[in-house]
Amino acid sequence: MDIASLIGLFIGFFAIIGALCLESGSILSIFQLSSAFIVIGGTCGAIFLNFPLENIINAFKSVKKVFYNEKENFQEVLDQIIIIANVARQGGMLALQEIVPSIDHEFLRRGTQLTIDITNPELLQEILIKEISLDEEEGLLNARIFEAMGGFAPTFGIIGAVLGLIQVMSNLKDPTHLGQGIALSFVATFYGVGLANMLFLPIAGKLKLRLREEIILKEMIVQGLISIHFGENPTLIEEKLITFINFSNRQNQFLTEYKVNERTA
Repeated sequence: MDIASLIGLFIGFFAIIGALCLESGSILSIFQLSSAFIVIGGTCGAIFLNFPLENIINAFKSVKKVFYNEKENFQEVLDQIIIIANVARQGGMLALQEIVPSIDHEFLRRGTQLTIDITNPELLQEILIKEISLDEEEGLLNARIFEAMGGFAPTFGIIGAVLGLIQVMSNLKDPTHLGQGIALSFVATFYGVGLANMLFLPIAGKLKLRLREEIILKEMIVQGLISIHFGENPTLIEEKLITFINFSNRQNQFLTEYKVNERTA
């Protein structure tokens, strides 16, 4: 479970509700079905018009990575690569066939099988890099869908505001409808901007962070498998791959310090 994501939602939601309560307002005043229908319905309609259904389904499935994501264990994968390197060095590439089913990481397992089947290291590298590129493109598309939602939502909030003002202007002679029209105007804008900045855009940003971590790990795996294919010493392979682990650790340290600085600012 990603505690940071839950904390972010909790703080954002209760900051808005708390501010409304401090102003002695009624929480019910921000619950307008017509405004929600305009913003959410309009945003969903635009997304379905802009992207294929399959991509939209994949994007919403990827949301689970925002709230629940098992962090990639670089050291564990590195240990498996070294085991593969030792087996290949002692028994040859065909000896790897016996340990392929026991490899936990899917990309490493598939890459190891390709290492056995393909004798040309350049072709092996080309295939693995191409697969990484396709995975990266798919992950970026998931993030782009939520970024698009973050762009559409405020626009439909403005549309809701315009509709509310039209209602107000058309009922100037009837004061009983003025309040409802004005409420529709402001609440629709609130929904559009709020959903974009508290939900859609943060989800897109977190998906990009998750994707970057996955890509770095896969790049480490490719480097390790190519080195194994060239018959390099396992100790040398480990030294080369530690660079990826150090980079991941520095990135995590930077993100931690950045969050701490933001809280103390």
